[in-house]
Amino acid sequence: MFLGDDLLAYLVLAFGGALFVGNLLAVVKPPERQLDDANLEAAPVARSLGFAAIGLVAAIWAIATLISG
Repeated sequence: MFLGDDLLAYLVLAFGGALFVGNLLAVVKPPERQLDDANLEAAPVARSLGFAAIGLVAAIWAIATLISG
């Protein structure tokens, strides 16, 4: 099997890390210009930080799984 028995842990690490970094950057550095009126000017802060926290927990959990296994 590709990547052995740790495939799920690697996938959770990748998705958790992307969720954390993407949402954190959406809050810290919003787009410089708005493309059209349908898009928000800035990301909703509470929702983005909540999703970033979920991503961080998932990434830490995956790292702990990889280290312990």
